[in-house]
Amino acid sequence: MKRNQGECRVFRRLTEADFGALCDLHLRYKQEIGEEAPDEEALQRLKIAAAEERILFFGCEEQGRLLGICSVTRGFSTFCYGACGVFEDFYILPGYRRQGIARRLAAAARTGSGVKSMTVGCADCDRAMYEAIGFRVRLGNLLAWEDQ
Repeated sequence: MKRNQGECRVFRRLTEADFGALCDLHLRYKQEIGEEAPDEEALQRLKIAAAEERILFFGCEEQGRLLGICSVTRGFSTFCYGACGVFEDFYILPGYRRQGIARRLAAAARTGSGVKSMTVGCADCDRAMYEAIGFRVRLGNLLAWEDQ
C-alpha cells in the first residue's frame, strides 16, 4: 500500500535534544535570506533563551528528520489584550516546499505557543505566502530598532 505524501509528518515543539538539527536548519535559513551566520556565542545565547522559554521553536519532522522550523517569541499585546507572539525563523527545506508544511507548521506554532495573536514581519515578496498560511490582518509597517 502506498502512503500519502506527508502522512508520517509530525508537527511539534522542539526541545533541547533537537538543538543540533534546529541549528542546522537555522543556519540554512540565515544563508537563504542573506543574513550573517550566528557565531558560537550567539548560538549559546539562543540555546539559553530557548531553555528559558523566551523563544519557542516548532518543527516538522518525518522519520526523525527535521524538514522545517519556525519560532515564536511570546509577549503581551493590547491588540488582543492577551498573549501574543512574534513569528520568525521560518524555514522549510527546499525539497519539501509547496506540500502544505508551511500552513500546518504555522498553525502548530500558534496553538503550541498558547498565543491569542501572532504577528510576522516580512518582505513584500513574501506577503502573499504569509497571508495564505493565516496571517491576514495588516497592522501597518513594522520597523526594528537595532543597536549598532
